[in-house]
Amino acid sequence: MLLYRSASVLHLERLALSSKLLFSLKNYNLLVPNSCSIRIGLVCLRQPCSRQSRAVGTVAASAASTAADGIGKDTFYAAEGVSWTSLGVSDNVSRALVSAGMQRPSLIQAACVPSIMSGNDVVIAAETGSGKTHGYLVPLINKICSEHGEDKLTDGDQDLASFNKLSLVLCPNVMLCEQVVQMANSLCDEHGKSLLRVTAVCGRQGWPIHKPDIVVSTPAALLNYIEPNRIRRSEFLRAVKHVVFDEADMLLVGSFQNKVIRLINLLRFEEKLLSRSRESPEGLMELEAGPLSQLIVQDENDLQTETIPEGEGEGEGEEDGEESCTEVDSNNIQEETECVSGRINDWRRVRKSYKRSKQYIFVAATLPVNGKKTAGAVLRKMYPDASWVSGKYLHCHNPRLEQRWVEVTLDNQVDELIKAVNQSKSQLRNSDGSAVRTMVFANTVETVEAVANILQGAGKECFRYHKDRSLEERSKILADFREKGGVFVCTDAAARGVDIPNVSHVIQADFATSAVDFLHRIGRTGRAGQYGLVTSLYTKANCDLVSAVRRAENLSQPVEAAFSRKRSFRNKLKKQGSSKESVMA
Repeated sequence: MLLYRSASVLHLERLALSSKLLFSLKNYNLLVPNSCSIRIGLVCLRQPCSRQSRAVGTVAASAASTAADGIGKDTFYAAEGVSWTSLGVSDNVSRALVSAGMQRPSLIQAACVPSIMSGNDVVIAAETGSGKTHGYLVPLINKICSEHGEDKLTDGDQDLASFNKLSLVLCPNVMLCEQVVQMANSLCDEHGKSLLRVTAVCGRQGWPIHKPDIVVSTPAALLNYIEPNRIRRSEFLRAVKHVVFDEADMLLVGSFQNKVIRLINLLRFEEKLLSRSRESPEGLMELEAGPLSQLIVQDENDLQTETIPEGEGEGEGEEDGEESCTEVDSNNIQEETECVSGRINDWRRVRKSYKRSKQYIFVAATLPVNGKKTAGAVLRKMYPDASWVSGKYLHCHNPRLEQRWVEVTLDNQVDELIKAVNQSKSQLRNSDGSAVRTMVFANTVETVEAVANILQGAGKECFRYHKDRSLEERSKILADFREKGGVFVCTDAAARGVDIPNVSHVIQADFATSAVDFLHRIGRTGRAGQYGLVTSLYTKANCDLVSAVRRAENLSQPVEAAFSRKRSFRNKLKKQGSSKESVMA
């Protein structure tokens, strides 16, 4: 849909449609739920159809099923009998959670917390707003607190070489990194002091002076820090014990793919070296003598066995990464690395079978699983023994959302947009009396500016959020919107990961270009057990995608048709968009 119009103080001047259409259905995300699934409690543990696969069920998750199966029961929180302590969380961390306002775990937390605490690799795929971030933070914080005891926050200048154990969280952009850090640091003891030291290393924030317990970073920022110094790199990789990939489906594709593959190869290679050293007394002595000093000389040759697909971008943009390819070449991720030079060839040779020393956790709200090169399929191949934990409403209609569909034309799209925004102000009220928050999505920066001008011309002040704003501007805009409420006009840069409480209404001024983007957009409302309203404005060019999404909603099924891998479906959508562009040019 195109909303490329000017707004004046006195009236809205409707301009002819520009040849630069703002609707595009390229780079279609492919996502079909695995047909092989096991339902446990209020979640589905969807696991690969493989003999090596394992699904971890918990007593807590099973107890929660009582509340899920009944009509009208709670669709967000676990059953009342399920508490943080019943999931194995310590009293200290449980008190911090309650003090932060989280008296009970959510359904997805009740399932994934015990899985992560077991030490297994875990893939968490659950709908937006289900509590995934605390779902992986809580068990990590609980583990670290238990290991540290009362000495967990001793101050003092400690450089990277002094790190013994470290948890790493990787996010696609700086804004999400900062949000994860805020959520982790909000868990405090009885004296108001954070349970752990959690630090973001990205943007303008360099490595902290004091030893962190959890480092949150983007792939590019982390590589920029550890790559130049081989000794520092090896010491950092050895210290990392838990690795979380937040928004994993985005990190494994597009402009992020090469950097993430590089990090995974580095981490797995260090695991294999450590496993070898433990099996061989000579290897252990050599490893302890100098931190991989001899081995590092040759590790570049080994790690260069990864192949970099031609044409892949190296950007770190929030939006560019989403618009890139949606498939991963599993051949890029090496199952084993063998030394090709001869000085310490026997020491360097590593095998597929080795003792694991790190835990890998992948988190996503949408996760492609069909096809050999989709993110989910690659995860199955890389981590065949991982536990897969999926939310009950993954890729499905959320029953807490009311969805309204409005087909528009060039003549009425502005009127329908203003009508939808007015509805937010007149009909929606938050139960706690806080300001009403409305998010309006458009597909491009130009459209965001045009929509904002239209709304301002109609006397409605609004915030503008997109990639052309600096990080400082975006941080301030988000803070003001959280505090004051109002209308927030944005691109998909605000569709992933950004957690804004009490968003009552999501409006699609431009309909999403893919079903994945659609799910992330509507997930900005109806979060954490609340209810929300979604108004989608669409044109004839969107009808196939809209029909597939609405059909799935009416049948209470996952949005399978819209995630179809069939080229005919995607090409049909692209052809319609192209034909509309030529007609309107």
